[in-house]
Amino acid sequence: MLLRVIVACACALGVTSALAEDLSPDQARAFIAGKLFAYNCFDGTSGVGRIFGDGSVIGTIRLPGTNLVRFANLPPGTIKLTHTSVCAHLQGLPIEPCFRLQKIDYHSFRGSISGLGFAYCDFYQRNPRAALTRRAPPPPPPAKTAAASARPAP
Repeated sequence: MLLRVIVACACALGVTSALAEDLSPDQARAFIAGKLFAYNCFDGTSGVGRIFGDGSVIGTIRLPGTNLVRFANLPPGTIKLTHTSVCAHLQGLPIEPCFRLQKIDYHSFRGSISGLGFAYCDFYQRNPRAALTRRAPPPPPPAKTAAASARPAP
């Protein structure tokens, strides 16, 4: 499960169509850092997350075939940027996977493990404030009837 979290979160820092634009590590930081993204991965994993400028990650993950949503946070330095790549560092993982990031449009990108184009996650920028306006307003409190409000005091 930890590897799934890393794949989903680290990819968050690019589509194979001709319209996709590969992001350099610096472009990825500017496009992604601090923003909230929902993601869906090739294997059915999904969730919502945010990557911060210090390389820390916070969010949720839902594994395929379950409705159980788990909270996940990874410490500063988990996502590392070099001049040429975006990689993930986790203690206990024998490798540091690196990622190819492709901007799809102004609000979305695809992240895949370098060399494994089939292992990808699609990310869509979310605005949590917009969700507040989509919720239905609460129902009004029950109205008092004339009989209930006209009771004489004992």
